[in-house]
Amino acid sequence: MLRRVLGWQKRHFDELSEAEILALAISSEEDDARIYAAYAEMLREEYPASAAVFDGMVEEENEHRHRLIAAYEKKFGSNIPLVRREHVRGFLDRKPVWLVKNLPLETIRQQAWEMEEAAQNFYLEAVKRTKDASIRKLLGDLAIAEQHHKRAANELEETHLHDDAIADEKDQAHRKFLLTYVQPGLAGLMDGSVSTLAPIFAAAFATQNTWETFLVGLAASIGAGISMGFTEAASDDGKLTGRGSPIKRGFASGIMTTIGGLGHALPYLITDFWTATITAIVVVFIELWAIAWIQNKYMDTPFWRAVMQVVFGGSLVFAAGILIGNAG
Repeated sequence: MLRRVLGWQKRHFDELSEAEILALAISSEEDDARIYAAYAEMLREEYPASAAVFDGMVEEENEHRHRLIAAYEKKFGSNIPLVRREHVRGFLDRKPVWLVKNLPLETIRQQAWEMEEAAQNFYLEAVKRTKDASIRKLLGDLAIAEQHHKRAANELEETHLHDDAIADEKDQAHRKFLLTYVQPGLAGLMDGSVSTLAPIFAAAFATQNTWETFLVGLAASIGAGISMGFTEAASDDGKLTGRGSPIKRGFASGIMTTIGGLGHALPYLITDFWTATITAIVVVFIELWAIAWIQNKYMDTPFWRAVMQVVFGGSLVFAAGILIGNAG
C-alpha cells in the first residue's frame, strides 16, 4: 500500500531517456485520441458541433502520434518500448469518467481542458530533457498544438453554455485554483469527516469520558490530516498535470481533513457526556448531508449517489463506532 501511494515502483520523469520520453508521448497521444473519440460519441446526438470538435481533436492526436513514431523510428529504430503514464511519477491517475454515460457538457469540457493542460506541460518539460534538435522542435510544436486544443475546449462552453463574459486568463486561473486547493480540500474534508467517526464514537461509548474522547478525536483528526496531506503531496508534482504545487495541495488536503474530523470531536469539550454526544450526533448529521451536497455541486456526482456514498456509508461507520464502544 505504502509503495503504491508513494510511487516507489514508478520511474521519475527526470530519469527517462530520450527514447523513453518519445515512447511515453506516443502512448499518451494514443490514449488521448481514444478518450476524445468516446467524448465525441457521447455528444454527437445532442451537441453535434461539439462532437465535430472532438472528432477533429482525435484526428490531430493521431497525426501527432504518427509524427512521434516517425521521429522515434528515424533515431532509435522500430522497436518502441511500452511506457505509459501509470509507469511514471508525476502523472495523475485519471478517473475513467469517459466510461460514464450522460456526462454534462461542462464535465467533458473540464476533463478535456485538464488533459490538454497536462499534455502541454508534458511537452514543455520534455523539451528541456532532450538534446536532439529535430526532437526538440517536434516536442515544441506539439506543445503549441496542445495549447490550441485547450482553446477548443473553451469554445465548447462559449458555444453551448453562452458564457462569453469569461476571459481565458480568468478561466485558467479559476481552474488552477480548483485543481490546487478546492479539489484536494474537498477530498480531505470528506475523508476526515467520515474516517474519524468510528474511533471518536467508539471512544465515547467505551469510556463515557468527554475529555478522553476529545483527545482520541484530536489525535485521529490530526493523524488523518497528516496522512492525507502527505498522500496528496506525493501523488504528483504538478508539473505534468498542471495541478499546482504539491505542497499547497498537501496543505489544503491535510488541513481540511483535520477540520473534518474536529467537527464532531470539539463537542466533547462539553463536560456533560450526553449533551456532548447529542451535539456531536447533530454535527455529524449536518456534516454528512453537507458533504453529499458538495459532491453533487462541485464534483458532478449525482445527488442520490452522493447520498448513498457519504450519508449511508458515513452512517455505517458511525454505527460501527457505537457498536464497538458498547462491546465492552
